[in-house]
Amino acid sequence: MTPDKLTVAEEKARNERSYKLLLLFAMLSMTMMFAGLTSAFVVSKARADWLKNFQLPMAFYFSTAVIIGCSVTFHLAKKSIQKDNRSATTSYLLGTLALGILFVIFQFMGFGQIVAQGYYFTGSASNITTTFLYVVTVVHLAHLAGGLISLLIIIYNHFKQKYNATQTLGIELGAMYWHFLDLLWVYLFLFLYFFK
Repeated sequence: MTPDKLTVAEEKARNERSYKLLLLFAMLSMTMMFAGLTSAFVVSKARADWLKNFQLPMAFYFSTAVIIGCSVTFHLAKKSIQKDNRSATTSYLLGTLALGILFVIFQFMGFGQIVAQGYYFTGSASNITTTFLYVVTVVHLAHLAGGLISLLIIIYNHFKQKYNATQTLGIELGAMYWHFLDLLWVYLFLFLYFFK
């Protein structure tokens, strides 16, 4: 390998490390924010008006399964592009997008199920338990919206043929972020299930 090519390869590797490190820092800051929210949730359980028998809506169970599916399809998309299998990559990326949208739909269905039980998130008829649930879920949905936007950009770049077996950085970063979102939701779901 000539010195010029070595320099280009080193520069590419350095850039990839920098992007991954920036994403890790962003995910760490998001983790700290959710740790604060869940800590406030635990402290608030001592309130007299806390709902002791509140059950999570069934739609949240379905959304948990769907978001785990997102991780699987994004992982398969990454593996497919590493093998230069563009058609499989396309299918898995579009599958991830469909599952991500389905996750959002299930979340809003869950909100509807909570309201149908007579619990509200804001106003005089609201309860601190459901308000916390709403805040935690909406903040996660806001981060998921960022994930959906990045996924749309990845899909666009994929159709523009910017990814191949030697250039996978965009898909790798997207997969990292989606795995983080998935783990975060599973943590939140288990937390809400066991600490209600």
